[in-house]
Amino acid sequence: MSQHVLITGGAGFIGSHLADELLAKGYRVRVLDNLAPQVHGEDARRPDYLDPQVELLIGDVCDPAAVRNALRGIDAVYHFASAVGVGQSMYEVVHYTRVNNIGTAVLLEALIEKPVEQLVVASSMSLYGEGLYRNPAGETRIVGERSLEQLKRGEWEWKDTDGSVLQPAPTPESKAPALASVYALSKLDQERLCLMIGRAYGIKTSALRFFNAYGPRQALSNPYTGVLAIFASRLINDSPPRIFEDGWQQRDFVSVYDIARACRLALETPAAAGEVFNIGSGQAYTVRDIAQRVADVMGKEQLAPEITGKYRVGDIRHCYADITKARSVLGYSPQVTLDQGLAELAAWLEGQAAVDRVAQASAELSARGLAL
Repeated sequence: MSQHVLITGGAGFIGSHLADELLAKGYRVRVLDNLAPQVHGEDARRPDYLDPQVELLIGDVCDPAAVRNALRGIDAVYHFASAVGVGQSMYEVVHYTRVNNIGTAVLLEALIEKPVEQLVVASSMSLYGEGLYRNPAGETRIVGERSLEQLKRGEWEWKDTDGSVLQPAPTPESKAPALASVYALSKLDQERLCLMIGRAYGIKTSALRFFNAYGPRQALSNPYTGVLAIFASRLINDSPPRIFEDGWQQRDFVSVYDIARACRLALETPAAAGEVFNIGSGQAYTVRDIAQRVADVMGKEQLAPEITGKYRVGDIRHCYADITKARSVLGYSPQVTLDQGLAELAAWLEGQAAVDRVAQASAELSARGLAL
């Protein structure tokens, strides 16, 4: 009998790709998802992209009865159910805390009553805050949060005590968390809660810290989703991508197919139990470069990125993944290059509709003093 796996939040972007990955390897897959309107639209029906072999249970991860029902006959759980978005988390504090923190607690209490063999929780690079840095001499530097005064002056980069500009370096799992948003705090709570309860009750548990995921099925009308999907949404509507600061901030963009494979490897690797892993590409790209690449592959290269010079409270400057641990323990190696991934994304975007809510989201942040 093949392993029966539950994915909470599995009707979403990453969860549905994981379902495909698991089905292809002979697993049976059940999904618990509330089909949140911000992600799935107002009609809240089963997504067309969700494989017919997936058993979909529509329910809330905060509902103990729904969670207990979803766990019947399950051998392993992927906990992906989460409210996602750094900016929105800074004013919808109750919602993010309910879904991410309380939802995880509800799941874990159900697992205490009826333990499964394994648990994999989706964590986030956001909990690092700023990534690791080095000075011109190659010495490691840990930085904090940029001050509002620094941001108002448009001094985006970090500098060493002698005034030299610090250079971003790959960020390992050993870097201490530096929480700059409610979302980041909630993801750290999800991670620690799962590892703690897993250890106490003999459930082999691992946490995967996803970096900036991209690929088909991302919610294009959700202005708080990944930046690459936000750029695509703007371009579909013949508007230029809008970029905060000067556009030279660096991020790690990783294909959803690589993330799905890493998730499967975490389930199949005994040494993953009790561990935390970065899942990224291990490459740094500037946001300005990404915006132009997306425009190019969509045939809208004339829509040059709009560099706003504005900033958002809690935004970091640079962060990209050190994936050494995932390579050595999980056997994880990114397979999809950025060029390949963007070409496939462009093909999927043809015929997609998107409601551009970026201006509305920016106005909401500005009204609360969170974007200036």
